[in-house]
Amino acid sequence: MAITLTSLSDLAAHGFDDIIDARAPAEYAEDHLPNAISLPVLNDAQRAEVGTIYKQVNPFTARKLGAALVAQNVATHLQTVLADKPGGWRPLVYCWRGGQRSGSFALILSQVGWRVETIAGGYKAWRALVVKALYDTPFPCPVVVLDGNTGSAKTEILNLLPARGVQVLDLEGLANHRGSLFGAMGPQPSQKAFDCALAMAISRLDPARPVVIEAESSKVGNVSLPPEIWKAMRAAPRLAIVTPLRARAQYLVRAYADMVADGPRLAAVIERLRPVHSAEQIALWQAQALAGDFASLAEGLMQQHYDPRYNRHRERMDASYEDVPAEGLAPDDLTRLADQIAARVLQG
Repeated sequence: MAITLTSLSDLAAHGFDDIIDARAPAEYAEDHLPNAISLPVLNDAQRAEVGTIYKQVNPFTARKLGAALVAQNVATHLQTVLADKPGGWRPLVYCWRGGQRSGSFALILSQVGWRVETIAGGYKAWRALVVKALYDTPFPCPVVVLDGNTGSAKTEILNLLPARGVQVLDLEGLANHRGSLFGAMGPQPSQKAFDCALAMAISRLDPARPVVIEAESSKVGNVSLPPEIWKAMRAAPRLAIVTPLRARAQYLVRAYADMVADGPRLAAVIERLRPVHSAEQIALWQAQALAGDFASLAEGLMQQHYDPRYNRHRERMDASYEDVPAEGLAPDDLTRLADQIAARVLQG
């Protein structure tokens, strides 16, 4: 039996024990339903082979080979990953369109005796709900943007706010990127996977309450913000953390410990700034990186690269600004800043 999803929250409401993605591993890697496990009925090479035969020979020969491969792969899953599932186990299976791949898998599982269901329209139907939520629907909550120049500890303060009763949306966490040239934290999700995670995070927000979002450009690393959330951020009031350059530099050295511990890696990232800065400036910054003079490097980068760009970016925003001053960014300072920002947000 196929269920029809009408909203993103429907998935949790059905209460399945496991969600199984029957598509090929490359399809799963690009994006998948939240918490889905990959149990492909055809691997990438097999899917390509069956598709080629379908087009170049005939559909009957392709389906015959596909059926044999699906049976073999499902048998492997039954003897391994699914071997310990009890009789009351209730899985949901989906493929690209909710067709033969999920249907074949579900048929075999149902013959075992499990109460299995599929998704009408498959992954494409889920993706349509994500697109509708992000691209066709206005952002649901009042937004407050947490602003401040580079090194103002915005992300750390954002993460302190939920404990103070403030709902937040952590775009950098969802994108796995700290939002600057030096912000890589590992592999980023694909655009579709980022969209899915973002849509699910938004669906959990209370639309009657404001949400705090850290100031970003329209891209966070390699992923783009959907237009509706970007529009809401551009028009939102901003709380701007204002703190001295030296304090910001000291904070950056602590916050980017992984980067500053590797001088050659840092110098290589600085090389990417060559199109917008003089050769002499690049050489100085790279020398500071290799010498371990990270505080001076951070001050120079902020004064000559990041702060001017932040200022130009702000000039294009249709927003009101309220400064939140801080003399330092030590842990006690961050606690006080979080308290002040939470109070202002909750007071409206």
